[in-house]
Amino acid sequence: GRVVLKGGSATVKGSLAEPGFMQCRAAFERPDKKNLTAAAGAGIDPLEIKPSMGVPDDFDSFWAAQKQKLAAVPANVRLTETPSGKPQIEAYDLQADCVGAPVSGYLAKPKGARARSLPIMLTLHGAGVRSASLAGPVGWAQDGFLALDINAHGLPNGKPESFYNELANGTLKGYTVRGREERETLYFHGMFLRVQRALEVLTAQPEWDGRTLIVYGTSQGGAQSLLAAGLEPRVTFFAAGVPAMCDHTGTAANRISGWPKLVPVGADGKPDPKVLQVARYYDMVNFASRIKAAGVVTVGFIDTTCPPTSVYAAYNAISTSKKIFNDIPTGHANTPQALRFMREAILQHVAQQER
Repeated sequence: GRVVLKGGSATVKGSLAEPGFMQCRAAFERPDKKNLTAAAGAGIDPLEIKPSMGVPDDFDSFWAAQKQKLAAVPANVRLTETPSGKPQIEAYDLQADCVGAPVSGYLAKPKGARARSLPIMLTLHGAGVRSASLAGPVGWAQDGFLALDINAHGLPNGKPESFYNELANGTLKGYTVRGREERETLYFHGMFLRVQRALEVLTAQPEWDGRTLIVYGTSQGGAQSLLAAGLEPRVTFFAAGVPAMCDHTGTAANRISGWPKLVPVGADGKPDPKVLQVARYYDMVNFASRIKAAGVVTVGFIDTTCPPTSVYAAYNAISTSKKIFNDIPTGHANTPQALRFMREAILQHVAQQER
């Protein structure tokens, strides 16, 4: 609609008859014909938002079977030393066999670390195609962690940017919905098992303190963080920034789903029934309900990529100690305040574990 500003302001009213979120978008055309735009969001009883569908009866048995398939593949870990750029930190390119593509990342740790002395930090990537980060785990290693960053696709690390761009525009284009008609052909099947294998490799390192296991990621990485905490009972803490892949089945409840909008909607406005069922096995709402670890989540109230309704549906399914950072004026991003919230929560968890 249109409003007339009186004294430089106007009021727009709206209501919602159920728990959820409302968004107001405003645009103003200046005399020079340039548009000014802004958006704001409001949550209505967000802690009462429920999952759009329940957990499948065979959810646990399905993922137990997938972990058994993974266990049949020897990890065959390969570590190639690589310069860390920091004299007190040693770093390695890490490769480990998995179901399908390998785990591929950079591992970093303080030089001379004693056996059973370091907490674990696994960092996971958002959407896109890129190398693992070396700077990330080196930074965490400087804070006293045994740290690993893996790329999402099991690709070689440290290649020219053109290498990853070619894959993003070719072989891996549209990976988010590839194989979505079957549970074991969906692209994320391999990605999820790589997360599990990465945790297995990390916990087999002699420097792990045996008690602290942390997973951290944003967007697609936030989804993987929730997945890891739900799939691996040894995880002690998770940090999921604006997590993706939440409430895939939202369209079944007449609300928006999280990225990557996995379930197509037909001309009749109804979700594809076959993909809808597959999506339930990859929904962070359902993994969240299995989480035993403590953790934190961030959410942007004007996020249209990972809508706050979907994030809260997953957050509310977590029954353990948890906190959420409501980044009210923010879209799909982690502001410095959100990043500080997650980092402080992680370091506080480590301090508590060491007591």
